[in-house]
Amino acid sequence: MKRFLLKSLSLIFLVNLLACPAPVKQDPYTLNYHIGAEPDTLNRLTSTDAYSSTINSYIFDSLLERDNKTLDWIPKLAHSWEISEDKLQYTFWLREDVYWHDGKKFTADDVIYTFEKIQDPKVNTPHTRVYYQDVDRVEKIDDFTVRFTYKKPYFKALGILAGIPIVPKHIFETDQDFNNHTAGRKPIGNGPYRFVEWKTGKHIVLVRNEDYWDTDHLPEIKKIVFKIIADDTLALKKLKKGELDYAGLTPIAWEKQTNSEKFNRDFVKHKYYSMVYRYIGWNLRKPFFSDKRVRQALTHLTNRQGILEKLEFGLGKITTGPLWPLGDFYNHQLKPREFNIKKAIELLEEAGWVDSNGNGIRDKDGVEFEFTFLIPSGRDFYEKLATILKKDLEKAGISMKIENMEWSIFVQKLHTREFDAVSLAWSGGGFDEDPYQIWHSSQAESGSNFIGFKNPEADYLLEVARTTFNKEERVGLYRLFHEIIYEEQPYTFLYTGMSLVARHRRFHNVHVYKGGLDIREWTLEE
Repeated sequence: MKRFLLKSLSLIFLVNLLACPAPVKQDPYTLNYHIGAEPDTLNRLTSTDAYSSTINSYIFDSLLERDNKTLDWIPKLAHSWEISEDKLQYTFWLREDVYWHDGKKFTADDVIYTFEKIQDPKVNTPHTRVYYQDVDRVEKIDDFTVRFTYKKPYFKALGILAGIPIVPKHIFETDQDFNNHTAGRKPIGNGPYRFVEWKTGKHIVLVRNEDYWDTDHLPEIKKIVFKIIADDTLALKKLKKGELDYAGLTPIAWEKQTNSEKFNRDFVKHKYYSMVYRYIGWNLRKPFFSDKRVRQALTHLTNRQGILEKLEFGLGKITTGPLWPLGDFYNHQLKPREFNIKKAIELLEEAGWVDSNGNGIRDKDGVEFEFTFLIPSGRDFYEKLATILKKDLEKAGISMKIENMEWSIFVQKLHTREFDAVSLAWSGGGFDEDPYQIWHSSQAESGSNFIGFKNPEADYLLEVARTTFNKEERVGLYRLFHEIIYEEQPYTFLYTGMSLVARHRRFHNVHVYKGGLDIREWTLEE
């Protein structure tokens, strides 16, 4: 009987083992990387979102790159370069041992072709074209030498040329439409990782390029799997289960949900100020927002400190303009407009918006102050922000409708200027800021200035700053520009947030630089 019982217990134990398989062991050389949305494309010239930029940075190399510690420019695809005394000519000598991932040699033809496509009005790249608009010509000196000549000096020219998003000519010069080329889904690069697979809604996979030319900097991580998970709560669960190795954390996750002994045994958290600012953009083409007094009132009705505390646990800095508050160009003399409903009402009435019929909604010339606030769907932050804003605007007699929209349609609405107000975030201009792309009036019709801000004085300052190489003089110009933006309030600037991330402890040689983390450096041994 005992023998039968032992056999029965053994059988039950075996069944339980089969029913509850052990977790699949992860390959230590694979990095499972969380991204919160699916890129529209990996076509370097037409993509605009941050995730595609991140992924492409592993697939493609640039002419030059910044040293992580010193921020100086160092050689990459170009082994050397020269700038003429008049700052108009930039000559790059290319490496002769670089190959595209399909085996074709990288040459000056690829650089020339890329520039031509950037300038081609049929290519959907106005966000990039604006930075190359003052290039007069590009010359192929020989197969491995290329020269750019500018019409006028541009202080950021070296950095812009260093990062020109080079694409393989032999892949794109087919009969296919460039904007919808299949290479946007299956990119051929020349960097440390090769593209392998893109499963819509699931993941994008890269593997280490074993034939990478820069053998001294061949990454130790052999595979990167970018897992597409829109829900932050689900992403955190997968991180804790070991299905992710690297993920951004929400403020509540940082403060409340990642402090257990087990989590800290498996993961390390990193926190640093991002070069991103959040904002609410008012479409200045709409009659509601054409008067700066109304826009100033709307900023007074936005409880930025309350939003920062409630939605971000205070992890950020309230901003007053489009320049990085931790950088040199930000004007710290401009203090944030306080949350003040009484002041907002005074400004609204001064602008002619009163409640003439006593229904609780302000009106002017027979039109009630009712507008739609457009936000991307599935983003918890924007839904909470919109709810807070709606309640505070109602206190001043403004009616706001909230409309959620799928991301691709949301972006299309911005391109066609079919919106009243939106909330988004801009990634800053790095260490050499140039706000021209977002704020110059020339970008209002089809560029990134989708709210339609037009100011001759601001245009002048932006234009002069572009040709000013002396940093201190440029600081003065941008601070004057900041004053104009502060007065006009085309955006209600919210704050610069913090990058909050967690990565698995098995990775070492991890450093937090001013530009963030560089996964290419990570190792599996100390």
